[in-house]
Amino acid sequence: MHSLTANLFSLFTIGLVQLVAVISPGPSFLITAQTAAARSRSDGVKVALGLGSGSLLWALAALLGLNMLFHALPTLFFVMKVAGALFILWVAFQIFHHASEPLVIEDRDGAANPFLKGLLTQISNPKVAVFFGSIFVSMLPAEAPLWMTIALFAIVFLNEFSWYSIVAILFGSGRIRTFYIGMKSWIDRITGLFLGALGLRLLWSARETA
Repeated sequence: MHSLTANLFSLFTIGLVQLVAVISPGPSFLITAQTAAARSRSDGVKVALGLGSGSLLWALAALLGLNMLFHALPTLFFVMKVAGALFILWVAFQIFHHASEPLVIEDRDGAANPFLKGLLTQISNPKVAVFFGSIFVSMLPAEAPLWMTIALFAIVFLNEFSWYSIVAILFGSGRIRTFYIGMKSWIDRITGLFLGALGLRLLWSARETA
């Protein structure tokens, strides 16, 4: 009974820590909001599904020891950080470049599939793997039972998918869509600049792992 209580408490703590990290504004929030406002709620939810799937992959990788692999092979971590930074810069450029253009149904940034956009956004950030690796090592028991592992993956996915689905629904509303259309060029430029600055910061910080 004590072991079950401890395991449930560990799951609750990990879920809460991850949820706080998910809610914190970042590129995932901006890409979901921009997609929902510019295209549709359903496309925003598909981005959320991609983000949740990406988190699930990183959680699985972290549980299998990818965090230790990154420490053992810092070159791999460096390559992943650079790739993630370049992808964010590419998304930022596309959003900024097409800021003054009218809204269209087709996605002009090269990621026609919103699920793929969310998935690539998430898996291009190795810090997610390090985050999961850190909290798993510090909060999970050495011999986690199968039910706990399954529950952990479900929590990780649902936290990500649920939060960004809420973001997509809010930014896909008619009132917010009307506001976005009126302010689209400025919102997209600000979004592009923010993502660009974030991408440059990640690219610069990659030197620490070179």
